[in-house]
Amino acid sequence: MKKENNPVKKYFPVFVLPTLICFTLFFLIPFIMGIVLSFTNFTTVTDVRGFVGFKNYIKAFTADSEFMHALGFTSLFTVVSIITVNVFAFALALLLTKGLKGTNFFRSVFFMPNLIGGIVLGYVWNLLINGFLLKFFGEDISFRTEYGFWGLVVLTNWQLIGYMMVIYIAGLQNIPDDMIEAAQIDGASPLKTLFKIKIPMVMPSITICMFLTLSNSFKMFDQNLALTAGAPEKSTEMLALNIYQTFYNRNANWHGVAQAKATIFFIIVALIAFLQLKLTNRKEIES
Repeated sequence: MKKENNPVKKYFPVFVLPTLICFTLFFLIPFIMGIVLSFTNFTTVTDVRGFVGFKNYIKAFTADSEFMHALGFTSLFTVVSIITVNVFAFALALLLTKGLKGTNFFRSVFFMPNLIGGIVLGYVWNLLINGFLLKFFGEDISFRTEYGFWGLVVLTNWQLIGYMMVIYIAGLQNIPDDMIEAAQIDGASPLKTLFKIKIPMVMPSITICMFLTLSNSFKMFDQNLALTAGAPEKSTEMLALNIYQTFYNRNANWHGVAQAKATIFFIIVALIAFLQLKLTNRKEIES
């Protein structure tokens, strides 16, 4: 009996190879080189002055208090952003799945900020927030840390809520109508239906949205640079911006430290993302 040729298996290498080559050349190799360079004293990738072991990592934590402050500031910002973005996005998704007039228009309007680049958003919100603060308080966003913190939170919410809302809408629309109708017939209140049926049923969407919000918030760079640039006195400097400033605005002796910070940054983001996915996946299974 003649075996049937599987076209997927036959052409799989043809389609995968270009992507694999690009991934290896532009991500995997630079990533490995970055880890190796974090254990050296270097000026450029071709000018490595010597192996220093863990000295760069120790220096990052002991000789640079700004790094630890940036870590704390970024962590707090990420927690606040995850809560606010997902709560508002889910609330909007609930509202825009009720069949109200003009629903498609409002979905498009809320999604549009996600299409604007981070640098542009940062400068636009810098002008808006400074205009408000100067008019009512006589101060600008660089005057207090609180202004910068909440400015970043507002900017992040404005950019991400629409995108997360679309994901939540997709999850809500997949809930079977007969399940909601059965709950209503049984006398379940709207609040009970929300917490006992809708939220458990959209746990996959919650997992995705929390992961995306977490990674976007923790890795934020361009919005931070454009909105506050770390002012006042680097108190609103986030991790990505701190690494950038360490590499480009200090002497060559700090290049290895900046690379060590980048490696630590990767480990932190990967660890938090893994734990978050593990936790929310467990909730999905329980639901």
